[in-house]
Amino acid sequence: MENKELLKMAEKARENAYVPYSKFRVGAALLGKSGKVYLGCNVEIASFGATNCAERTAVFKAVSEGEQEFEKIAIASSNDEETFPCGICRQVLVEFGKDLKIILGNTEKNIIKEYTLNELLPHSFTKEDM
Repeated sequence: MENKELLKMAEKARENAYVPYSKFRVGAALLGKSGKVYLGCNVEIASFGATNCAERTAVFKAVSEGEQEFEKIAIASSNDEETFPCGICRQVLVEFGKDLKIILGNTEKNIIKEYTLNELLPHSFTKEDM
């Protein structure tokens, strides 16, 4: 699947974000090795510690449906350009592989950037460290 198509799916998922406090909408589209795409959005809760990011929503959805191997994840926010995954999301994503591709940007502005998770979290703590 092309990066632009996956990013458009993340932008669509962003519409479902529940963000009554920050108004900062984020959507994610996670491409599994099976070819299936899992969508997620951020969900804010008044007790902010219970808030869940779009990236983790997509990962947990995929795992709960039996998929544990991923190719790439696209992340789209209400920011005009790119929004990187937070530290907690990076740690969750690295559980499933350092080579995961991270797609960021805004398709309307034709901004599409690709990174590997290893670039975003180069000295990660993984199951190999256990």
